Amino acid sequence: MREIIHAGASGTRLRMSTARILRGPGTAAAGTAAPGPTPTRRRPLVVLALCWLVVLFDGMDVNVYGAVMPRMLADPGTGLTPATAGTVGSWTTFGMLIGALVAGNLTDWAGRRPVLVGGTLLFSAGSALCATAQGVEVFGLGRFVTGLGLGGVMPVCLSMVMEFAPGARAALTAGALMTSYHVGGMLATVLGLTLADDSGWRAVFWAGAVPALVAVPLLLWRLPESPAVLLAKGHTAEARRLAHRYGLRPPHATTAPPAGARARLHAAAALFRGTGRRATPLLWSASFCGLLLVYGVSTWLPQLMRAAGYGPTSSVAFLLAINAGGIVGMLIAGAVATRFGAARVSAVWFLLTAAGALLLALPLPLPLTYVIVTVTGIWLFSAQVMVYATVPTLYPAPQVSAGLGWTTGVGRLGAVVGPALGGTVVAHGAQQWAFVTFAAAGLTGALAIHLAGRTARKA
Repeated sequence: MREIIHAGASGTRLRMSTARILRGPGTAAAGTAAPGPTPTRRRPLVVLALCWLVVLFDGMDVNVYGAVMPRMLADPGTGLTPATAGTVGSWTTFGMLIGALVAGNLTDWAGRRPVLVGGTLLFSAGSALCATAQGVEVFGLGRFVTGLGLGGVMPVCLSMVMEFAPGARAALTAGALMTSYHVGGMLATVLGLTLADDSGWRAVFWAGAVPALVAVPLLLWRLPESPAVLLAKGHTAEARRLAHRYGLRPPHATTAPPAGARARLHAAAALFRGTGRRATPLLWSASFCGLLLVYGVSTWLPQLMRAAGYGPTSSVAFLLAINAGGIVGMLIAGAVATRFGAARVSAVWFLLTAAGALLLALPLPLPLTYVIVTVTGIWLFSAQVMVYATVPTLYPAPQVSAGLGWTTGVGRLGAVVGPALGGTVVAHGAQQWAFVTFAAAGLTGALAIHLAGRTARKA
């Protein structure tokens, strides 16, 4: 198949092969840019690979707290209690909420590439602060700083990979990206099981500072800027040249993200027009429930399982098992959503997560518990990612960027509530009710995303 694009007033016609990798239909060169060589298959993969690495470290720094929490609670020198541990976990996600909001303004001024670099440096510094903390207050500050850095990283990475892989492959690409989060979670668990034994829990947080040395130089070397952001900043020629180089559709003013706080507020208001009047609140509710589950379970699973009678090694190993399931789930969900739709897959995945949480509330043999935890991980994390993948199906192209940003931002409120809610339940000695609470969140998320998808299909 070949495409012909009429460029400029002269009607010059450029012919390009439409062989694609990580990009959707309709890709063509910009009329104002020199044709240059046909983009190679490797170039768009660079964006996915670098964002994958950043999200891997994101997952490691988020999960490392849950991986070492049983050891920290057993160490009287930390001053942590179940209640304060939950509060510290919420400070992390509260920092992520603030970081996500600030990152939007920084992106307008600096671009997505510098925001990713700055966020990586910030969450690495926060992890180093945790490693040196001598009290709960300083440790909580370190987790807050870590959250500030992590807050802008995830939505920017999602926006980048979905921009470089538009169309029907968005769900598959988002799933591929998010496998790295769970690889990072597994890495945090391994560090909690090995490095913490040999060198103490502080050494694990020192490992969380490694991204500043590994990821930042690679981002500065190979990651391109977003053509859409360049266009929004007025760099039209550069945006078109970059889009041509990576074989993307030429950026257009209607697809550029809104610049400035006032413009983003107008973009948010537009999400409530037409179909969005009903779909947007439902989508935000699903994102809230999804991130409540993701961060609540990631923070408290080891301690909940230890309180249920499992040994310290087994309780931390459950975090490894659930993240292993998460990797498989991302690949399955992306492939299935390409055929059946992201909203349908997300609803079913939420229901299966609720069922898994209820089963974990029961006293079961250790091998069976490992199986249930792993299978629950298949559904738990990818249910939330499919909420993100639903966004392009609910809004027209000019609103997708705003829709994704607000869905992620509102979902962060669930990320704040999840760890604090788990800490409150554990502090009252009602560990089994924590799983029941997570199951209720799964049921609510399933209903919300099902109704959102149904509204879009009717429209």
